[in-house]
Amino acid sequence: MALSLDDLNLLPPTGAGESGTPMRIPLDAIDEDPDQPRQEFDNESLAELAETIRTRGVRQPVSVRPHPTQTGRWMLNFGARRLRASRLAGTADIPAFVDHTANSVDQFIENEQRKGLSPLEIALFVQRALNRGETQADIARTIGKSRQYVTLATALIDPPDWLMSVYREGRCRGLTELYELRKLAAEHPQYVEAWASDRGAITRELVMALRADLADGSGSVRRGTSALIESMQASLEQSAAQVPSVKSSPSHPPAAEPIPRAPRLAPLKLLAQLGGTQVAVNTQQAPPQAGEVFVTPVDGGQVQAVTASQLTLIGLVRDAGCQAA
Repeated sequence: MALSLDDLNLLPPTGAGESGTPMRIPLDAIDEDPDQPRQEFDNESLAELAETIRTRGVRQPVSVRPHPTQTGRWMLNFGARRLRASRLAGTADIPAFVDHTANSVDQFIENEQRKGLSPLEIALFVQRALNRGETQADIARTIGKSRQYVTLATALIDPPDWLMSVYREGRCRGLTELYELRKLAAEHPQYVEAWASDRGAITRELVMALRADLADGSGSVRRGTSALIESMQASLEQSAAQVPSVKSSPSHPPAAEPIPRAPRLAPLKLLAQLGGTQVAVNTQQAPPQAGEVFVTPVDGGQVQAVTASQLTLIGLVRDAGCQAA
């Protein structure tokens, strides 16, 4: 019968005492492995485990190896949650087995099987392996996962700040969703970042809908821009139309001269930033290529078609050169 990693953790390693009884090691003599895959810990879960340890003790020993540089100290292989919870519980020592052969791959597999690693923890493990010169295919074979799993894990390797905020705030924690967001943002950076910042929980369905919209020629970007222009245009025209009127009455006879008609407001112009240049966006005509818009440098220059996602919108202003009588 095959043994699980939990079963193996209960077996004495080679060189253990004949009785197989675990050692009792002082907590202050054990250091956590800085390369341990488990990097994120839930405080509430640790507090619950600490309470259990206070009443029942540590039921499953941790795994340690001699510290590589400090004689008399130990490096933790497995059991970071049990070690931290024991410290919270105020215990002096912890049962432990010595295993000289454990490595980072064993740590990854043990943690993933015991209590699934978070996307960030998986990404950090993959990043360290890539830095050692391993390929994604090598990593997948070593940990017994698919190549796609390793590819998805790269989403949080040196991520942009906005994506890390989405993850840290708990709005998106799925490997697939994080990978898709980063992939879409590579082609539509401003739009995807704005989209993500305007969402609560980001589900797989929402990300799929976003991908469909962007694949349809950035239709959402163009529709959003048009809606913004129409809304601001209507608001300004409504304000201009609110001119006081004079009613006829015995005490207020009609004015001898008609009230002059207010001049029509100049049309709106949408300004945006394109790299280091301020441009005016042509909202009346779309280039033949989907996802592009025509822009003209404000300081003068040729009209050019650019991808809409390259633009950072500044706002709407009146076109002073087009005042109507």
